[in-house]
Order: sequence, then structure tokens, then C-alpha cells
Amino acid sequence: MLKLSIRGRYFRRYLSTKVLPVWSILLIDTLLVAISVFGAFLLRFDWQSIWLYSAMVEKSILAVVVVNLVFFHVFRTYSNVLRFSSFVDVMRIFVALTVSYALLAVFAVVLAHRLHPAFLPFSVLVISYVSSFALMACSRIVVKVLFDTLNLDRSNSHNVFIYGAREAGVNIAKAIRVSLNNRYRLRGFIADEPELINKEIMGVRVYPNDEMLAENLRRHRIEVVIVSPAKMDELKNTDMVDRLLALNIRLMTAPPLSEWNSPVLKRDQLKDIQIEDLLPRDPIQIDIRKVASHLEGKRVMITGAAGSIGSEIMRQVASFNPYKLILVDQAETPLHDIRLELQDHWRDIDAVTLVADIANATRMEGIFAEFRPQYIFHAAAYKHVPMMEDNVSESIQTNVYGTRTVADLAVKYGAEKFVMISTDKAVNPTNVMGCSKRICEIYVQSLAKKLQKEGKPCTQFITTRFGNVLGSNGSVIPRFRDQIQRGGPVTVTHPDIIRYFMTIPEACRLVLEAGSMGNGGEIYIFDMGKPVKIVDLARRMISLSGRTDVKIEFTGLRHGEKLYEELLNVKELTKPTYHDKIMIATVREYDYDEVKERIQGLIDVSYTYDQMKIVAAMKDIVPEFISKNSCFEALDKKNGAEVAVQS
Repeated sequence: MLKLSIRGRYFRRYLSTKVLPVWSILLIDTLLVAISVFGAFLLRFDWQSIWLYSAMVEKSILAVVVVNLVFFHVFRTYSNVLRFSSFVDVMRIFVALTVSYALLAVFAVVLAHRLHPAFLPFSVLVISYVSSFALMACSRIVVKVLFDTLNLDRSNSHNVFIYGAREAGVNIAKAIRVSLNNRYRLRGFIADEPELINKEIMGVRVYPNDEMLAENLRRHRIEVVIVSPAKMDELKNTDMVDRLLALNIRLMTAPPLSEWNSPVLKRDQLKDIQIEDLLPRDPIQIDIRKVASHLEGKRVMITGAAGSIGSEIMRQVASFNPYKLILVDQAETPLHDIRLELQDHWRDIDAVTLVADIANATRMEGIFAEFRPQYIFHAAAYKHVPMMEDNVSESIQTNVYGTRTVADLAVKYGAEKFVMISTDKAVNPTNVMGCSKRICEIYVQSLAKKLQKEGKPCTQFITTRFGNVLGSNGSVIPRFRDQIQRGGPVTVTHPDIIRYFMTIPEACRLVLEAGSMGNGGEIYIFDMGKPVKIVDLARRMISLSGRTDVKIEFTGLRHGEKLYEELLNVKELTKPTYHDKIMIATVREYDYDEVKERIQGLIDVSYTYDQMKIVAAMKDIVPEFISKNSCFEALDKKNGAEVAVQS
């Protein structure tokens, strides 16, 4: 046992990292061909005949070897790494030998009357051809099996099932045997297709995705299930995830074949499935040509460009070849990271990164005067609900005043489109942040309607409203992930709280699509799919992490937080668009002059830093703003009492 262990360590340390030089593989193949020819003579003739005509036999072996060497070089049969041999390499050997022996056979038949009978008999060529192919193919199989066996570190390897038994799944299986064989042992496939069940692929069985799956996983001691990219939709739209996680199975996936950097799957391409991958949503498609026609060759400004949404909009806009990108944010370090990303991935794009506060009217005027943006994505805003409950004046000065400043400058400098990012928290707001965004919506929409009534070419103002995005800065997903890594507890505010979720890339795709379809004044809402219970999200993230010691702790609703978010006011209706994921909200329209006056009054009050006065002014503009779990509930009670007295 000790000797075997030493041999195994020697093999893994030296042979597993080395490859035979091409000349040695060619030498081995040449010897196999020579042995095949000599063996063919032994099978065809008796030993005495071979001895009598030994000179002719030697010439025959030499002729066969020389001709095969030529075609081995032509077809490069020796260029592969033996332990990574595949069907392609075997086919290369087959073609080289077939051409070689066919040429030798023609040569032997044409010159049969001039040749000695012992020189290249046809029967010898046939026997030699078959045995040469068998020996060369088997030599590669033996090396591959030997390498796989000796190089397998069982103490650090995992038994694996692959979910998906068609092309993508089979390619993953081949890849883990070739490049990841030291970590994963393929024990079987899982399939939904009846025609594949109980068949064998690559020497392992295909198991059904049914009630017996758990038993099959236990019997084979499966630790990891690798999900084919073609099966991700089935995984996230069924209860399979929960069944696997209940068995403490680690879930991994690989990118689609089109995204592989080489025929061999790299170790870093096989990744753990994240909670974002399991969002129960259909892939969102957009009209790429229409979006491109609006952005290509344009000067595009993005405010809040260093944030989660703004930076993703930047990435997607960059792919449409804009004439210039004007990226504005007041956060210096994240904006510097964006600049580095641009240098790494979009060096050819003319982009400027500007540290600026959208509430600084003088600074923003200078930026507009210099760059004259044609297309504006306004993503700059304070977004965290509890923070804005404690910093009301900042929510007005940045969200409201900043938005008004950028919108007015867009009109002054002739921008074609202004797309504002809003939130579902603006519907029946229960907190300062949500109400500030609703006021922004009101201002932008009333300004759009005013410009349309004037009947002259003007900026088209579009508002997009959607819910939470998975993985955005400061959102629940990164927070839960950090808490899990630290061992918990994972803090959830309430056991019944639910939220709508969307991934950052798909939210930004819909923003681009809505921006291209809008004519001005619309508020677009997105189909956010089914709402997700936050406690279920936490449980699934804990299971995906493989941790069993992390607990969930309920901390109570935060200031201004409600159990569920709405995408539409109950009084609002929606109209469909050509995109099934985007609807237009029909909302109450406001008179611009009245809105402008009341918002100016709100901004003036914000500089008093009297939070009660500021919130009272907000409630006056947005009567449906009813505070929840907040000190500002006193204002609602007061207003209610006044209404009761008047009645």
C-alpha cells in the first residue's frame, strides 16, 4: 500500500503535469506499425518462410513504415496530448492509416508482376492495417484510462450527476473528465426526456427526474449536481432546486457552449449557482435594432453612472457604439472604477467621467453647455428607505431638485430624450424616498405634457418604474451573502415581507427598450414576475451556500417599510405595448405651472432642515403618501383629525 501511495504521488507530481514530446509519440506509433507488419507476416506465413525471405520482409516493413510516416506527418496524428485523446484524434489516425495502406495496396497490385512474392502481399497489408489501427487507438485509450485512474485524488474529488443528457450536458461531462477529472467523478446523468432515461452515456446511466431521484443520489453518494445551461429554465421553474438543496447537494453550472473560451472547459468556468440564477423569470428579449438606432452615434449622458443601474446601462449603451459617453456621479471611487472598466473593455469609446452633484445647478449647466447630450439616462438618486427617513432634506435636494435641474437643462440644451429611473416605492408611497421619486415622476410628466401642448420640437421625457434589482449596491442579496459568510444570523425584517425582483441586466434592457418606444410623458412599468418572500430567499441562499449552522433572525419592519410593494396605484390602469414585459401606466396628470410652484416651495422648505415641515409639504403634493412605521405617521393622524373636524 505504501509503494502504491508513493507511485500515485510520483505520478501526480510529475507525469500529470508533463506531456510526451511529439517525437516520442511518433516513435511509439512507428514501432506499433512495424510490429503490426511483422505480426501480419507471422499470421500469414510460417516462421521458416519469413526466415528464408527475411530481407524482403525487412524491406516490406521499411516501406510500410516510411509511407505511414509521411501521412502521420500530413495528418499530424502525433500532435495531441495522449491523455486528452478524443474521437477526433482516433479519426485522424484512421484517415492517415487508410490513405497510407490504400496507397501501398495500389502500389503492390500495380507492380505485382515485378515484385518478389514476399514483398508487400495484399493479405499482409490488410492484416497490418487492421492491427495498426487497433494498436494505435488502444494505446491512446490505455494512456487515457491509466492517467484518469492514477491521477484521481479520491480524497479531494466529488461524485457528480449532470442534469441534462443532451449535447450541452454531454459536453460538460467530457470536459470534466478531460480538464477537471481530479475534482469530479461522473456517476450519472439526470434527464426529463423519456427516450433517454435508463440509457447509458459515456459509460454511466441516465436517471429520471422523478420521486426516485433522491434515492439515486444517496446510493451514488452524490455531492454535486452540475446543471446544463439548457436546463436552467426547468431548474428554476420547478421544485427541483428545493429537493436537491434538502439533500445538501451543491449546485453548479457551466456557461453555454458558445461562451467557452476553448474546446476544454476551464476550472473557473464551472461555477456555483447563485440565487440570481434561480429567479423564476423567462429570459427578456428586446428589439436590439430599434434600441441601436436610437443610441448609435449619439452623445449619451448617464447620471448616477457609478451605481448599480447606471453602470449597467453604461455597459449596455457602450455596445451600441455611441458617439460619446458622458458619465456623471458624485461618488469618486466607484466612478474611478468605471473609468478603469472603460479602459479595459471599451477603449475605443470616447467617454468622459465627471465627478458632479446633480443638485449643483451651476456645475450641471457647465456640463450640458460643453457636451450637449442628446440622450439622457437619469439614474442618480438616493434610494435607501431607512436612510432617507432620517435625511429628508437630502432626499428633496438630490432626488427632487437634482431631477428638476437635469430635466430643465435637457430642455434648454435640446436633448432628444430623457429617461428617468423610478421605483415601485413611488406607488402609494409609505416612505420619504418613495414619495420623493413620485414627485420626480409628477414633475417630469407635467413638463413633458407642457412641451407637447406647445407643439414645437422638444425633449421626450420617459419614466420607467420597476422593483428591486438583485445584487444592487446595498440590496438584500449582497447583505445576506455577507451575513452567511460571517456565519449569520441572516436578518429579515418580517416573516411575511415580499418583494418583486429583477436582475440588473434585464432591468436595464427594459429601460433601453422603454426609452426607444416612448414618445414623451409615459410612465412605463415592467412585468416583474412573481413576488418573492424574503424569508424564502434567505433560506435558499443559506442552502446554496452549503452552510447548516446559519440561523434567520427577524428584526421588525424598518422606518417607512411596508410588507409589499405595488407597481401601480390602485386608481391607475395600464395599457399594453408591443413588448409583453412593458406596460404604460395611465396616471393622473398635473398642471405644470402648479407643480413647478409647489415643488419650488418644497425645495425652499428643505433648506430649513425641519423634517416635519418638509414631509408635510411632500404629503401636500402627494396626498396618497401615508407614512408607515415612522415618526411621520403623526402628520397623517393630524390631517385625518382636521378632515374629521371640517366634516
